[in-house]
Amino acid sequence: MVLPEDDPLFRALSAATCRAFREAVTTLPQDVVEALRSAAMREPSALAKNELKNILDNIAIAEQRALPLCQDTGVPVVYLTVPPHVPYTETLIYAVGEGVQRATREIPLRPNVVSPLKRENSGDNTGPGMPIVHVRPGSCLSVTVLPKGAGAENMSRLAMLLPTESEKIPRFVAETMLIAGGRPCPPVILGVGIGGTFDGCAALAKEALLLPIDTMDPFEQKLCDAVNALGIGPMGLGGKTTALAVKVRMAACHTASLPVAVNVQCWAARHCTVEVPW
Repeated sequence: MVLPEDDPLFRALSAATCRAFREAVTTLPQDVVEALRSAAMREPSALAKNELKNILDNIAIAEQRALPLCQDTGVPVVYLTVPPHVPYTETLIYAVGEGVQRATREIPLRPNVVSPLKRENSGDNTGPGMPIVHVRPGSCLSVTVLPKGAGAENMSRLAMLLPTESEKIPRFVAETMLIAGGRPCPPVILGVGIGGTFDGCAALAKEALLLPIDTMDPFEQKLCDAVNALGIGPMGLGGKTTALAVKVRMAACHTASLPVAVNVQCWAARHCTVEVPW
């Protein structure tokens, strides 16, 4: 397909996508930075406190130099909000893809996207089904990016519990982090999806990572406390801060099922929203 590069909407969305990735991979949201600072102040372990200091120093240097926070710049996960007056056509999806390719060249992003079996690298972070684009309605055209690194993504899990097993959810969440240990570069943020369907539950868990982490409701706090009780600590070296937060999204589900998903996010909880001037 010949891309409609002369289309003003295509150009605007492509530019906004590139800008969103640039901001996301070089600057963490302020609520995440504050959570890390608070964890460093509370941490009694000298080793854990030093690891948190290293993380905060890394964040400051990346922002000052406009460089990616981590060498794993992730795979491109995109949430596209489309208002009623903007037609939802292939142009939007192609514009997001072109924005990802541009970001890969210009920032640059590490080319992480490969074919699943042959492992052939596309070189530009696009390919069949990639970037992942979720479309939802809204009042304005905007693009939200969530670059997802593999170290944390690989530790994510999903369970199809029985309807009578809701009391097992805290154990499943904590067990997920126990299995992960230090591999997802804690302190982590856990997105938890409850309900929906097999695939919908996983989507809920990932979307939960976009929620602010400066507050947690009592259930989220209970899950977070269970994870922190594991003592895994920053970078898996021990300490009281294994999770900065646990955020939950729920959906109605079938009377015979209770899907639960945990999407693990490392401390580099990168996401950014850019409104498209349209």
